[in-house]
Amino acid sequence: MVNVKNNETVILGLKDGHDGAAALIIDDHLEFCVEAEKDNGFRFSGVTPDVLLKVSQMIKKPVDVVAQSGWSKGKGLNSESDIIGAGYSGLKNIIHQERSMFGHNITYFSSSHERSHLLCGYGLSPFPQGKPCYALLWEGYFGAFYRIDENVNITKLGNALKNPGDRFAFLYALADPTFNLGPGKIRLSDAGKLMALAAYGENGDLDQDAIHIIATLLDNNINFRKLHKLQFSNSAYYNMGIEHPRFASLAHHFSNAIFNMFRDYAQKLIFDDAPLLIVGGCGLNCDWNSKWKETKLFSDVFIPPCTNDSGSAIGTAIDALLHTKGIAKITWSPYAGEPSYSDTDNTGIFVSEPYDTRRVARLLHTGCILGWVQGRYEIGPRALGNRSILAAPYPRENLVRLNKIKKREGFRPIAPICLEECMAEYFYPPDPSPFMLEFRKVISASIPAVTHVDNSARPQSVNKLQNIRMHQLLSTYHAVSGVGVLCNTSLNFNGCGFINRLSDLYRFASENELDGFVFEDTLFLHSDRHNEDVK
Repeated sequence: MVNVKNNETVILGLKDGHDGAAALIIDDHLEFCVEAEKDNGFRFSGVTPDVLLKVSQMIKKPVDVVAQSGWSKGKGLNSESDIIGAGYSGLKNIIHQERSMFGHNITYFSSSHERSHLLCGYGLSPFPQGKPCYALLWEGYFGAFYRIDENVNITKLGNALKNPGDRFAFLYALADPTFNLGPGKIRLSDAGKLMALAAYGENGDLDQDAIHIIATLLDNNINFRKLHKLQFSNSAYYNMGIEHPRFASLAHHFSNAIFNMFRDYAQKLIFDDAPLLIVGGCGLNCDWNSKWKETKLFSDVFIPPCTNDSGSAIGTAIDALLHTKGIAKITWSPYAGEPSYSDTDNTGIFVSEPYDTRRVARLLHTGCILGWVQGRYEIGPRALGNRSILAAPYPRENLVRLNKIKKREGFRPIAPICLEECMAEYFYPPDPSPFMLEFRKVISASIPAVTHVDNSARPQSVNKLQNIRMHQLLSTYHAVSGVGVLCNTSLNFNGCGFINRLSDLYRFASENELDGFVFEDTLFLHSDRHNEDVK
């Protein structure tokens, strides 16, 4: 329960559409962000009555400001009849009016979806208010650069390429025989899969067919929303199959081509070494994030953990804070989701015992795969050590086991979670990566289960202040095994968000043959494994 003082300003941010969320800011602190897909909801869900009811139970008085992130009904992003709130795009269209809600006078605020991304990145970044920043917003629709000045005024510097994220996902659909959606349509999950496939590609020469596909998909003059995969039906890549080696090379070249296009565009725009904020769904592409840092075009680069639409409720709440109090910076934690729920006593085939760090570390070292639920869940789509499936980073077969448990394609990598003080032993560059949003080169042969085919990984680094329980486990595991890394993948049913209830965790562990799970201060071990230990 969030306690509210009488003189505090309470702002509730709401994001409609897919990746829906509700975020609460009190004065300049993020109290929570409840995402619709979390707690075993369907992926890419919009805000639901259940989410709103949860939020209403987490505060003690009606909010002062309701901040709705602008959105579109999906018929046409610039159509007046299609606008929800302040609409999808635009930097100046802001609604600020007094309304009554549940018998309480509130301020209704709305700004565009475009602004929600930019203010989320700016508000969560470590740079002080007043420091100018560049911003790159690239996602399904937007592909543009911006300048945020010392007064937090936002200027659009130019469009590099519209629909970059959707074009990226479209290529996956082109080779996938199961994809049969209409013109300009994509599956929201395909972009991430193509990112994994691109690592299997090679830098060799492309055939003319592939060159034509890349040129077409990068043509700013075509109306992407009218593009259909049938237009490529004469191509050898049409329905080729996503795991074909030639398609992997096409994906690799296309990924590089998109980044190079944006990099070249940025070089023409920037006039100082101000830091760069990266926001939008393409900010989940670890390869591109690493390349932006490698360019050295900017003094620093920041990507929030909720860089995709899951951060829009936070961004619009920050925008409302800016317009009501002149504040555009908040304090926050990546663990600002809901707390876990212990909602059952039925743990069936799992025998409970008090959590002991050394026992869990030894179980992982001897081959156990364990679910892990601690505290509040993470904001954004990455499991950062509070809603995880954990395993040893060896042998290589653990990658196969984990993808089978997750019901994912075999080419998908598993991420490592690493003691921050041990990063230099396993990864280059070794600097901290707290949000698992960058690729690093793997320089150790001791962690094959988290080493991707191109010798890369997207590690999360952990220190004591960031996540003390996970840091303790990793430290103990390091003492037991000599390795300061674990496999870390998100704890969720396929197609759903993070598990948050003991009942769902028990069902997941039973259906997917986990060896056990840790839920807060209790270890639940499968009876077979428990009996082995007793013997």
